[in-house]
Amino acid sequence: MAVVEYKVPQSLEEAVAMLSSGDQATKVLAGGTDLIIQAKAQNTDPLVVVDIKKINTMMGASIDGSGLTLGPSMPCAEFTAREDIKAVFPGLVEAAYLIGSTQVQGRCSVGGNLCNASPAADTIPALICNGAQCVIVGPNGERTVAAEDFVTGVAQNCMQQGELLKSIQIPQPAAKTSDAYLRFIPRTEMDIAVAGAGVSITLDDAGVCTAARVCIGAVAVTALLVPAAADALIGSTIDDAALQAAAEAASAASKPITDRRGTAEFRRHVVGVLTKRAAKIAADRAKEK
Repeated sequence: MAVVEYKVPQSLEEAVAMLSSGDQATKVLAGGTDLIIQAKAQNTDPLVVVDIKKINTMMGASIDGSGLTLGPSMPCAEFTAREDIKAVFPGLVEAAYLIGSTQVQGRCSVGGNLCNASPAADTIPALICNGAQCVIVGPNGERTVAAEDFVTGVAQNCMQQGELLKSIQIPQPAAKTSDAYLRFIPRTEMDIAVAGAGVSITLDDAGVCTAARVCIGAVAVTALLVPAAADALIGSTIDDAALQAAAEAASAASKPITDRRGTAEFRRHVVGVLTKRAAKIAADRAKEK
């Protein structure tokens, strides 16, 4: 493991300056649950760790009529305890709750899960299906990137040197809108997804789907937004035929691999099943709004 130089900025501007130095390998400490693993593979000496948890805006969340603004370092244990957020985004809260053990929940964060960019990350499909936007700050100012464009590959994201995820913003859903996230794991808990699916559904007063977003995870190098699955749901009452069509579209869009945790064929099938079930749950929740 690399020798660590630990820095604690008190502001976003200070954090950006530390990350922009360019003369040493630098890692951001948001939750830190993956940092030790990453540091073991770090050959550069020393490794600079920039702890952003002393920046107040990085550690909280606010929700109002315009939507949710989430600090990237807010611990999942705090995030999942927020009933006001759960009432609006139950699927996203479900996804955040699935990260690690009780002890890990006290450290890990939605922002860290996103930036870590694992294909099997649980919160990424949930963020994408809710239309999340990633606000990035860096030496050249701020820019906003859709969540589906943030992750660019395995353990890779779109941020350049000196840039930092400032916040995650999710717009307030339309009336009669809700979401759900489901995953399949070989064990009952504390495992990473073999496949996952996040779905957001909007219904009209007659129970007809007027809008939908479907995102699948752990079946490609990045989470995949599946417009064909959403199209299968829109215009329907989320009946069995529409659900089956959405499942088939999700399976067709997937690009899984075979490894010790499952074959490509198995993952392709399971992600369709999860899409069908998550869409049904999201629709049932939307009916209650």
